[in-house]
Order: sequence, then C-alpha cells, then structure tokens
Amino acid sequence: MMENGKAARYLTLGLVLLAFALGFYRAWQFPVAAAGFRVPVLKPPVAQSAAAKPEVAKPRPRRSRRGEESNVVTGRFDSHFASSRLHAQAHASSLVELKDGRIRAFWFSGSREGAADVTVNSAVFDPASGQWGDEQVVASRAGTQRALHRYIAKLGNPVAGRAADGALYLFYVTVSVGGWAGSSITLMTSNDDGESWSAPRRLITSPFINISTLVKSPPFLYADGTMGLPVYHESASKFAEILRLDAGGNVIDKQRLARAGQGTLQPVVLVKSPDEALVLTRYAGKGNPRSARTLSTSDGGKHWSAVEKASIPNPDAALSATVLPDGRLLAVLNNQEQGRDSLSLMQSTDGGQQWKELRRLEEMRVVRDKNLDEKQCLHIVQGLLQNSDKRLAQAPAATLDAYLVSAKAKVRANGGCGFEFSYPYLIQAGNGDFHLTYTWNRVFIKHVTFDQVWLNRHSKKGADANRH
Repeated sequence: MMENGKAARYLTLGLVLLAFALGFYRAWQFPVAAAGFRVPVLKPPVAQSAAAKPEVAKPRPRRSRRGEESNVVTGRFDSHFASSRLHAQAHASSLVELKDGRIRAFWFSGSREGAADVTVNSAVFDPASGQWGDEQVVASRAGTQRALHRYIAKLGNPVAGRAADGALYLFYVTVSVGGWAGSSITLMTSNDDGESWSAPRRLITSPFINISTLVKSPPFLYADGTMGLPVYHESASKFAEILRLDAGGNVIDKQRLARAGQGTLQPVVLVKSPDEALVLTRYAGKGNPRSARTLSTSDGGKHWSAVEKASIPNPDAALSATVLPDGRLLAVLNNQEQGRDSLSLMQSTDGGQQWKELRRLEEMRVVRDKNLDEKQCLHIVQGLLQNSDKRLAQAPAATLDAYLVSAKAKVRANGGCGFEFSYPYLIQAGNGDFHLTYTWNRVFIKHVTFDQVWLNRHSKKGADANRH
C-alpha cells in the first residue's frame, strides 16, 4: 500500500510538472493563422456634414529671397500641445484615428510617474480647425481598482487600437505591488469612438503569476481578424512578446520573440505584406546597448529571425515607426547614443537596412554641458513653448507664464537645464496625413502633423543631398 501511495504521489507530481511544462511551452509558441497578416489600407474618413468636414489644405507657395513667389510647394507641417493640464507630468502617449477622421490621443498624467493620482487622459484633435479639444480622464486608479476587484497602486502606458469589427480598444498598464515589473495589462473597449467605455478588465497573459507584461506599441491585425498586441516582459529578464486576442478581446495565445534575446523592449511591428513584417525594438541588454534591434518574418509571423543590430542608435529609449503604402518606412526616435534631448524623423527606403534623417524635430544637446542659470534656461524654454504651439506665441503673458512655470518643474528639476523628448507614437491617417505625439519634457504631450507633400519634398531633398 505504501508503494502504491508513493507511486500515486509521484504520478501526481509528474502530472503537475507536465502541466507546467505544457503551459510554459504554450507560452513560447504562437500558432498563427496560415493566412498571415492583414495589410493596413488607407481609407478616407466617413462622410461628415459640411460644418464638420475637414478642409483640404492648399499648397502654400514659398517666397524666394528676392521676394517673388516660387513654384516650390512646401506642404504642411504644424505642431500643437495635445495635453492642456498644467503643473503635472504627462507621458507615454498613443494615437488612433476616429471614424470621422479626427484623431484621439491617450496618455497618463499625474503628479509624477507611478503616483497614486495618475490617470489615463484623452483628447481629440479636429483637423478641420487644427485644434485639440479638452483633456478628459478616461481611467483612474480608483475606478480601475473597483472594476478589477483588486488593489491597484498605479497606472501607466495607454495604447489604443481598432479591432476588426470597428470597436476601439484601450490597453493600459496596471500595477498592484512593486514597480513596473509587477505590471499587468487592463483593457477597456468602446463602440462609439471613445465617448463611452466598458468596465476595465484584466487580460490573462500567463496561466501562472500573470504579471510583468507591459504595452507601448500599436496593435495590428492578422488576416483572420484576430489582433496582435506587441508587449514586453520586464522583471528579472527582459524580452519582447506578441499576444493574440480573439474577437472578444481575450488572449488566446502568445509568442515570445525568443530569438530576439534579452533586453528587447517595446517592440514595434511593421506589417509590409501578408507574409512579411519587421520588428524594431528598444534595446536595454548587454553588448552595445546603444543600438536598436530588429528581427523579421517572411511566413506571416509563424517564425522570426534572429535579432540584429539596427543601423540607428538607441539610448535605451522607446521608438515608433510606420509603413507607407509605397514601402518606405518612417521612424521617430532619439537618434543619439546617450540621453533623450534630441528627437528625429527618420526614413528607410530599403526595408529598414539603412536610415536617413529627414528632420530634427527637437535638438537641445547643445545646452547639455553648459552651466545655464535659471533665467537663461527659462528663456530657452519659453522659446520652445512658443515654437511648439502657435496659440502660445499669441497668448497673454499670464497664460504663457503658467506654461513656463509648469515646464520649469522638470527642466530645472536637478538645478541645471535638462530636456527630454521621448516615447514617440506615429500613425498615418486615412487621408494620408501623418500624426505624431511624444513626451515633451515630461510635462506636456506634443503633437506634430505633416502631409505627404511635405514628406515627399523632404525625402527628395535627402536623396538629392546623398547624390551630391
């Protein structure tokens, strides 16, 4: 009998270990549908009333030095602040196009990153007026805690995407215990483009502890209508993964991009065709950590290549990218090996092998080692504020001062004059225009928009410069 009891215990233990092994194996496998990826197609927004219909921008002629108008078409390039809350920190924005052509942004805001008062906020940009609407709270720590029936210590990284049925998904990070290593992903959905939201619910990304999963980059669709959500694991080890969600927003599988190796964070999946995709990742591993990493697939995501060093620098910072219909790739990143005080728009015409800078969006490395006093520093900040949003260039002194004081809290935090432009998020709208948001000195979310005329002109200038 004792022998039988011992055998039973061994059998039970064996079954438990087998179940654990199968679960672990499943977490590393990803049986993607044979049809592969769904290639994004630009679609114009649905028809609107005449009062709400966005105006088509007319090309603006540029004057030469002699004063006469030239025939050079410059295109459109504008910037604004999407966020409007003062005396707070703002970080980790994302964007999604609404069905009527407007753009909705999300970010988190509070007294500091990780604080209990952090909320997920949203605002809508109207291309017709070139204006952002009021900033509104869409998720809070207390509300999330009530819905999940679990303690929530902090919120972070909201990411929006559109499901195959047209519903809007909003993913965001929640932490119950510890730092970001203790995070999990929460989902809310909307059927009216963000006017109202379902109750938050926690995604089950692991059959075991279900923590240490974060989100930063846009989701994408597979040909069968399921959604791919790029995520990353960040605790004792750091690596990129892809979750697959069914039509109900439930995790049905996940694929660890194991060959990407350790340190590959915040993966951006760039779908080129039904079979081909490129992944760009932030890199926080060992061995030349100052270079981004790439991996690719040619079988619809069933298998991925080994990781390679990209030809673009990466100071352990988030990046964003998108694929143009003609195959070009655009990326926005900190094009430097250290720091986040410079931000660049980059282009690749060879599938991501080589990148060229099209425009320096922000550049403050020049003041990094200068001993600027407060007056000198704030004079620079004031200029940056006014150049970032034309409303501030024409605003009353009291309004500009309020923005300046709000920015001072971070720029002068260490007694010097330090700048940060980080966490970019780039999309192309159905009408062909591009929208980019990024963290502006941790106090505002800056929005940059440009059209294809502007992009093609700068692409041509870069090509001409290379030929010479």
